Amino acid sequence: MKNKKISIKDIASELGVSVTTVSFVLNNKAEEKRISKEVTKKVLAYVEKVNYKPNSLAQSLRTGKSKVLVCMLEDISNDFFAKLARHIEDIAYQKGYKILFCSNDNDDEKSIELIDLFLERQVDGFLLTPSPNLQPKILELEKRNIPVVLLDRFFEKENFNYVGIDNEEASKLGVEHLLENNYNKIGFISIDMNQTQMNARLLGFDEAINKHQLYAQKLILKAKDSSEEKINQIKLFLNDHSDLDSILFSTNYLTFLGLKALKENDPKRLNELGIISFDDNSFFEICKPSITTLKQPLDKIAKEAMRIMFKNLDSNSTVNAEMINLKTELKLRESTQLINNN
Repeated sequence: MKNKKISIKDIASELGVSVTTVSFVLNNKAEEKRISKEVTKKVLAYVEKVNYKPNSLAQSLRTGKSKVLVCMLEDISNDFFAKLARHIEDIAYQKGYKILFCSNDNDDEKSIELIDLFLERQVDGFLLTPSPNLQPKILELEKRNIPVVLLDRFFEKENFNYVGIDNEEASKLGVEHLLENNYNKIGFISIDMNQTQMNARLLGFDEAINKHQLYAQKLILKAKDSSEEKINQIKLFLNDHSDLDSILFSTNYLTFLGLKALKENDPKRLNELGIISFDDNSFFEICKPSITTLKQPLDKIAKEAMRIMFKNLDSNSTVNAEMINLKTELKLRESTQLINNN
């Protein structure tokens, strides 16, 4: 016969305290409710002794909180998103929250389907890299007082919580670094996506090029093309512009495709071109040459996003939306070493 599951009522009866007292202690509100340290210690010791596990459904019904958040990213397998997800998970766990992770593949239909699925399970909030036309669904969530924090990209005409980087300034930082190391014929390879972070990276590149009146060439790849098609387009671009001395890639996966194109088409040029990638990757440290990157502060992005999330979860009234743009770090490696023009 199975042992009876211990309830809060059983704990209260055994210790001679009220059910409310036990509940406050278990929910970390003992100090706030002025419960003595002696009673708090007694409750916690007994809970540990009997290995008490709270009924999460009953707790959710009582508090109105499931203590579960959703982190929906474009592609959880991408190194950037995977590392960001880990930072978010660690912070959530410290606060007693669990995270459900999923990928939306930048697809509106999939995003909405997943959001509806998680709403049925009464999650407390969403951290999202939004697909292109997700504004109406996010507005619906906000009307239902379900906190949403956007990551990596945002909607220019909407006032939603957002945490990311200053993409425009990051591109300028990359171009300025190339100039300082005597590169002055710069290429830019990006993806044809109407996303704020991609638009800002291209804008920053153009502004830096125009400021210094530099020679530049751009390749904007179609989002729906396969990796193999993108590699072939990069090969053609490099063949057509053999005078380029450096390239700024707008994402880490485009950098991978570019490195593969160079290795297959012109291995010697791989060691001659100055290369900078948006977003760091552990592979970039060990490949030859190692790749200079514009590294996003993933730990700070996660901290700011979770700070905003918890502020909204803890508030009983509307909280003004926050737009946070953090600075990138230029991680210097072999691919942008100083060119000796003498």
